[in-house]
Amino acid sequence: MFYFGVDYYPEHWPEARWELDARMMQDAGINVVRLAEFAWALLEPEDGVFDFAWLDRAMGVLAHAQIQVVLGTPSATPPPWLWQKLPDSVLVDETGTAREYGSRREYSPTHSGYRAHAVRVARALAEHYHAHPQVIGWQIDNEFGDRCYAPGTRLAFQHWLKARYGSLAALNECWGTRFWSQIYNDWAQIPVPVKRLHAQHNPSLHLDYYRFISEVYVEFQQLQVDVLREICPPRQFISHNFMGFSYPNINYFDLAKALDLVTWDNYPRGFWVTTATIDPAPLALGHTTMRGLKQQNFWVMEQQSGQGAWDTLPPVPRPGEIALWAYQGIAHGADGIIFFRWRTARFGTEQYWHGVLDHDGQGRRRYAEVKQMGQDIARIGALIAQSVVRADTAILLSYDSRFAFQIQRNNPDFSYDRLLTAYFSALHQSNIPTDIIAPDHDLNRYRLVIVPALYITESDTVARLTAFVEQGGTLIITARSGVKDHTNIVVEKVLPGLLAPLCGVEVQEYDSPLAGEKCVLKSVADDFAGRGAAAAWCDILKPTTARVLAEYAQAFYAGQPAITLNRVGQGQVIYVGTVGDQALVDSLVDYAIGLAGIQHGLTTPQGVEATTRWQGDEPFLFVLNHTDEVQSVVINADYYDLISDSRQSQSITLEPKQVMILTLV
Repeated sequence: MFYFGVDYYPEHWPEARWELDARMMQDAGINVVRLAEFAWALLEPEDGVFDFAWLDRAMGVLAHAQIQVVLGTPSATPPPWLWQKLPDSVLVDETGTAREYGSRREYSPTHSGYRAHAVRVARALAEHYHAHPQVIGWQIDNEFGDRCYAPGTRLAFQHWLKARYGSLAALNECWGTRFWSQIYNDWAQIPVPVKRLHAQHNPSLHLDYYRFISEVYVEFQQLQVDVLREICPPRQFISHNFMGFSYPNINYFDLAKALDLVTWDNYPRGFWVTTATIDPAPLALGHTTMRGLKQQNFWVMEQQSGQGAWDTLPPVPRPGEIALWAYQGIAHGADGIIFFRWRTARFGTEQYWHGVLDHDGQGRRRYAEVKQMGQDIARIGALIAQSVVRADTAILLSYDSRFAFQIQRNNPDFSYDRLLTAYFSALHQSNIPTDIIAPDHDLNRYRLVIVPALYITESDTVARLTAFVEQGGTLIITARSGVKDHTNIVVEKVLPGLLAPLCGVEVQEYDSPLAGEKCVLKSVADDFAGRGAAAAWCDILKPTTARVLAEYAQAFYAGQPAITLNRVGQGQVIYVGTVGDQALVDSLVDYAIGLAGIQHGLTTPQGVEATTRWQGDEPFLFVLNHTDEVQSVVINADYYDLISDSRQSQSITLEPKQVMILTLV
């Protein structure tokens, strides 16, 4: 079954309206809603006093429309009485400032009292609804959350460190605390890295703190998972709504492990978007990352359906964009699309976070677009559901490295996230399906693996990459890899450290160019037609077993190697001694897919995306026109478009924002 739904807040509207909402949802093909994730004050109006009657009535109305329910545990928005009872449970930010009551996710995730109340309300919900036939799943909390620096969190960090290192002697050695006379002789002396220093905290302490906070959210989630697993039947899945690739503060691979289903919140024109044109590649990266967390299909639990803002509004989604964005999620592995929200709220912080319906409850253009998609999904959704994306290419996402670069950026123009996105965009432009994988993921099924800036490098990862190459794989490794060990201390080896033998190079020196400065590259190998320029970082390389593909053509290192290729066993490693611009990344990826024997996907114009899901041996080819122009694509076969219910032969013409889902005739 394909799930097509909305996030619904019946508590925001008179009960007399609920039946009309349910009828309009049913008419639009809605078969599931998410409820109650922000309703703690209604579910538990007083300490220990629960009231589910209103929610029972709302679910009863939805049941008459054959609409199923995902229930949220409400720990993201505690009621005022809880803040009054536990004033020290508030989150403290990195400046040491305590949050005030009035928003959401303002709690300290380590506070034992807050945890107990969150578990108690989750248990009450589970006991009341575990046997309810409408409930198909649970969402825990909502969009975990910011780093906390509260006194209780500092104490928990110290306990975490003691369990991790065993002794202060071991910690002092691993952190190098002899620097600046920071040798600790009591666990209570260890600080948290608040931003109140004139310099920076010890990078080793800082990285461990980021790891600790990530684990804290995993642990907080697990407390609620355990309650739901204890009480609820296996048919009710457990999930959390993640925030895509762009959220950098929690190791999402770890957070996903205990869950049955990954869901995420996709807002292409949210209030943080400042460009008129929406690049489809970062959106595809969000979906791909979420699929990669468990290497399985996912849901979009909040899909943008209107303008999204709290104060200043961005442009409204253009005609066709709501369905286009939803179909893009499906193309990349979504088996559920839930639009946020059903009706735009008249009150509260999100008065201007628009939904499918406007403030007045009328169904206009956006409702009509969702309704048309709902009708199409009702016809074709069962065919597509559970089909999978197959990829020969993977990009390694290291949260340890991502955290470490948040602490030490290395160059003002460098961004780990942008670098990874650049390589994904190059593959996306060629319509080559890609997986996003963790460092410990099995590499056997891939032909090309890309490793951007593996700053924190461990021996087991190096062994896994080496075996992959020896067995015939093609590997791209970029500058700023192999620099640090697990404790965030620079290795006592020639860079790229543990990766040097695999890459067949040694870094003799490196340069950190000025912001905006680029260095022209010169291809010196007949088989490499490199384009673009070096930027943000320049490793000056000495090949040991590698051959040179490109040299620097400027600066004092003109004529020195910049990019190399090393043969190892049956495979090869490309070492890229720079970050580079998009043109350089595009040419490197094009070269690597040729080495790996990977064929380009369907050739499409700029802004037209093509990707395939497979139901056994049957392909579903998704072609999506993200542009404002009519576009033509040669398909070189006879297909049937499931959406338009029409035959397409040899070539297709797509209107602006149009989507086709093609099956072979």
